Amino acid sequence: MNTSDELAPAVRSILEAAEARPGGEKRLSVDPRSLPAAVDEAGSDGRTPIIAEVKPTSPTTDGEREDDPVELAEAMVDGGAAALSVLTEPEHFGGSPETLRAVREAVDVPILRKDFIVREAQLDTVEADVVLLIVRFVDDLEGLLAAARERGFQALVEVHTEAELEEALDAGAELIGINNRDLGKLEVDLGTFERVAEAIPADDRESVTLIAESGVATREDVTRMRKAGADALLVGSAIMDGPVRENTERLTNV
Repeated sequence: MNTSDELAPAVRSILEAAEARPGGEKRLSVDPRSLPAAVDEAGSDGRTPIIAEVKPTSPTTDGEREDDPVELAEAMVDGGAAALSVLTEPEHFGGSPETLRAVREAVDVPILRKDFIVREAQLDTVEADVVLLIVRFVDDLEGLLAAARERGFQALVEVHTEAELEEALDAGAELIGINNRDLGKLEVDLGTFERVAEAIPADDRESVTLIAESGVATREDVTRMRKAGADALLVGSAIMDGPVRENTERLTNV
């Protein structure tokens, strides 16, 4: 776990809560919907592959959205989202395993569980199609990745630097998210994706689904990330801030 440099207080608080949060009592076994297949299908249909995020609130947004999360999820899918991301972190993002469970039952696209997972037992909290593993906050990436796959999960391995990218590739990650947000300072720079994506060896590129995370707000941002090599884009606030179906359509039709 690389927390030697200073973290933003909000992120430090999230991480401390994650470290204290228990895992599930029963080992899960899931039959996942394929995220790479959903990304490919969206592209074949002429849609930009968007992973739309059901995010009631976060440390980087103002206020809280209290709409029914299932209705929001259905509107995102109706708007063309290839997959959904659902927050299960309760203290800082207003998420819950129950929300993810309800959304996954209501739609037929892959669901990413968005949370800070720091140890194996936390994989057993709720069934999802994809779990998020953040390189910066995981002590044994290879072991946790293996544990996720043993349960049937696909794993989106999140990186922010070239060094973290190398660690993800060495661990055998097949879904890699490059986060444009620096979790140390909570600052966003779309150039992060461009820089880190360029560091992927050509031999690895064909075997990796690459996802741009954070900071995508406009159609121009979508075009920029796709030009830099993003196979898909994870979008939260730009969709949640307003009519979600229309916002999703705006970004998928680029």
